[in-house]
Formats: sequence, structure tokens, C-alpha cells
Amino acid sequence: MDGLTRRDALKAGGVLGVVGAVGSTAVARAQPWTWSPHGSVAGTGSGADPMTVWDPEADELVAGLIDRGEVPRVNELLRTWTTNGQPLPGGLPPQLRDFMEYARRLPQWTDPRQLDLAIEFNKKRGLYLGVLYGFASGMMSTVIPKEARAVYYSKGGHDLKDRISKTAKLGYDIGSANAYAPGGEMVVTCVKTRLVHAAVRHLLPQSPHWVHSAEEDIPISQNDIMVTWHSLPTTVMKHLRSWNVPIPERESTAFLHSWQVAAHLLGVRDEYIPRSWPDADAQAAQVLDPIIAATPEGAKLADRLLGLGANIDFALLSKPILGAFTRFLLGDAIADGLAIPREPVWDPLLRFSWGPFIAVREGLLTAVPPLGDPYWLLDEFLRKAALIYLAELRMPISIEIPTMNRDMSVPPR
Repeated sequence: MDGLTRRDALKAGGVLGVVGAVGSTAVARAQPWTWSPHGSVAGTGSGADPMTVWDPEADELVAGLIDRGEVPRVNELLRTWTTNGQPLPGGLPPQLRDFMEYARRLPQWTDPRQLDLAIEFNKKRGLYLGVLYGFASGMMSTVIPKEARAVYYSKGGHDLKDRISKTAKLGYDIGSANAYAPGGEMVVTCVKTRLVHAAVRHLLPQSPHWVHSAEEDIPISQNDIMVTWHSLPTTVMKHLRSWNVPIPERESTAFLHSWQVAAHLLGVRDEYIPRSWPDADAQAAQVLDPIIAATPEGAKLADRLLGLGANIDFALLSKPILGAFTRFLLGDAIADGLAIPREPVWDPLLRFSWGPFIAVREGLLTAVPPLGDPYWLLDEFLRKAALIYLAELRMPISIEIPTMNRDMSVPPR
């Protein structure tokens, strides 16, 4: 039993009575890790497979907070820490305070001019970004198997709307005019999210439900964070390119830089953060593209996500239309895997009208083609979706360290 892992012990019937169930093994990668750290912002690195790397600084710290019962008090104090330039609240455990003071620093390679230019990019492309973050990046999370299982069995899987609003806060904060400035909130959001990740790494291996479905012993490796990262900026830029949205290279580079800084603040080692879009595309081809797959947990999450707009008094945000947008952005294979029904009207409408619609919005066509009502519907959908997205984030959203996994006996909300 010397080689028995905690996961093996739980699979065998629980940890009670099991002595010496220690150790952790990483799930094997289908193909060897070949992405070179020379393509990173660091330009160098150990070359270690990120699937075998977590966040030891945060992990040991947060595990101690949970085990000592200090998290409720810490969450209470951290609710008052909301802007980047704000001092940390008094009363935090000294080790946590020291870690957060270190973790909140922008990397030395941060370029303020690039961050300013990224703000301009976000302003000009705000409507597209809102839709892509929601329906491409957001729904993609349900077909990233590890992420889907981690969300489903963690505390966030119980109240999915709350979980999604906190995740959406990342996209909202990075797109704000003062994202990394003293009055912004992006640094705070990243540091708190890093603490949450550490808590989930400590808690999920204690869930028999997660253990029986997961392929790994410890969730949220550096590889997993970068998989999710690629579902955001890399996926967004891929769609904008495919739509022929004209984007100056300097704006594209600035958008990437804002997300490079975010990855660093989330605890990703600089040797895993891509230096350029070609480097990002190459890494995504290794870590994201091959692992996309539907799971029972992901299908349930997707169904609930598409149903979140059911109570909104706006016909264009009905579940069938939201499903059609998901199918259009992620493709038939993913949509079929998530059991999203085909829509006889909206599926062909999006397929044939989206290109001309983008061309008209970008001023690439001087006259509106014969789209009529479909053109208005698409434009109205974008605007309304963005307004609802912003409205959801007007309420105070507090990212808090969890102390437990999801109670599977309680129906989700």
C-alpha cells in the first residue's frame, strides 16, 4: 500500500482505515510536452511539463488557513479589499499578508503603454468581446473535461450563476478603463482567484465524487490554468481573425499583453506564458485543442448555463437562441456533444448572415446587404447581451475562498 495515493484510497472505499495513503501522481499527457520556454515572456525555463506543476507558494498557505478554520475571518476581511491600490486590510494572518503583498505586484516586464492601448482595443471591440467571452470562452469551459469536473463537484457547481458571475468578473475587469491602475480591480480579482484555486486544490481531492471521475490527483495545474487562459484571449483572437475584423497589429499585441499580465498574477510561471500570438497558438494546439470533449458533468453545466437567461424578459436571450450562438461559435461537434438541439431558423441565419453583418459593422461594406430583420436581430442581440452582462456585474461580487466542496445531496441553483 506504500504507493497508494489519496485518490486510490477514496476509490477503494474511502480514507477511513487506510494508513499511509500519501503521494500524488500526475496524469500522463497523450503526447510529450514539447512547447519551448523560449517562446515565453521569460524566454527561458526548466522545460518542465506544466501538468506536473501547481502553485506551492499559495497551496501550502491556503491549506493551512482551511485546516485551522481561519478562512471565514479571512473572507470577511478581504471583502473590504476591492481596488488595486488599496492597502490590504488589517488583521490578516501575517503569512497571508506577506504572500498577497508579493502576489499583487505587476511583473517587471509589464509595459504601461501596452496596457493603455489594450484599453482602447477593448473599447472598440467591446460588443464582440462580450459575446465571445460568454459564448465561446464561457461555453468552452464545459468541454474542457478537467475544468468541467472541477466546477461541477466544487462549491461553485451548486450555485452556477454565482460561479459564472465571479468568472465573468475577470473578463469585465480586464476590459475596464483602469484595469491595472490603482483604482481598478483586475489585480484584486487575480490574486483572490489564485487563492481560490489553491483552496480547490486542497478540497477537491477530499471529494469522492470528484475522485471517481477525475484523471488526476490534484486539480488546477499550471497546464490547466493555461488551458483556461487559451479559452479566453487565444480563442477570442482566433474568432476575430476568422471574422476578418480589421485589428491593427499593435492593438492585437496590446490585447495579448493585458492577458499576459493576468496570467502572471494568477500564479502562472513566466516560462509558460506565451510571448506572441504565434507562440500562444502553438501552445494552444498542444494543451487546448486535443483535449476538448463533452463529459456528463460538462453537458449538465452547459444546460444550466443556457438556461440562466430564462427569467430575462428578452426573447433573443431564450435558451434555443443561446444554444444556436453556442453551436455557431464552437461548432457542430461540440454542440452535439453537449446535446444542444439544432435550431432550424437561427442556425442557418448565423451561418449565412454573420459575415456580412460584421462587414457592415466594421464599415467594410458601404451599403447594407439584403439582411433586413436579421441584421437588426444580430445587432440587438449583441447590444442586449452586453447590457445584461454588465448589469449582472453591477452588484457587488465577492470572490471568496471556499471551505467545502459541493454537497451533492442538495439540488443545484
